[in-house]
Amino acid sequence: MVFGTRAVMEAIKAGREIEKIFIQTGLSNELIRELINTAQAHDVPYSFVPQQKLNTMASKNHQGVVCLLSIVQYASLEGIIDKCYTEGRDPFFLILDRITDVRNFGAMARTAECAGLHAIVIGDKGNAPISADAMKTSAGALNHLPVCRVKDMRDTFRFLKENGIHIVACTEKAEKTLFETELHGPVALVMGSEEDGISPQMLKDADSLAKIPMEGKIASLNVSVAAGIAIYEAIRQRTLKH
Repeated sequence: MVFGTRAVMEAIKAGREIEKIFIQTGLSNELIRELINTAQAHDVPYSFVPQQKLNTMASKNHQGVVCLLSIVQYASLEGIIDKCYTEGRDPFFLILDRITDVRNFGAMARTAECAGLHAIVIGDKGNAPISADAMKTSAGALNHLPVCRVKDMRDTFRFLKENGIHIVACTEKAEKTLFETELHGPVALVMGSEEDGISPQMLKDADSLAKIPMEGKIASLNVSVAAGIAIYEAIRQRTLKH
């Protein structure tokens, strides 16, 4: 972490990879406004939080600003797609919508890396920070698996489609099961929030909806387990196709 307004601004200007900046609610002096302008200019996410939250994050004199540095270097989605096609491979991505539990994130990263996915794609808001706990749960997979952080998921969906990538949203609202859905070729699997699943807009923008069949009394799986099932069904289909 980096504490204090000027120190955080210097971290941004130095090009440090930043997970998020937390600013104390109610602060609005010239230095804070300069920090916000700097963050916006460099596409660094920030949010306003109560002082109590900052106090729990940092025991030092934080001056109302705490910056959480990222433990991963975010990758370019465009660059990864270009590399896949140049090497004659079908891009295979996992898109995560508002996953808030770092252990779920880490577990999905571990599965994705083991299965040979090319990247995880996340939005810049609403997700759990990629912390040391996420790295630990991923068993180090986050050292090897690229993570792409995007500002606008609608634009990202559009970009993926323009590049021939089929977007499949994994949701219980689907009529078809995963096993009836084509998952070979260039594909991006979407997994949703632990609380309310995939957001309505993303469901609308996806090319296909697919569900995991349920026979028991409990209506939903843990999201990391569901992601594992979906990823390896895609792997099964891709293996048969070749």
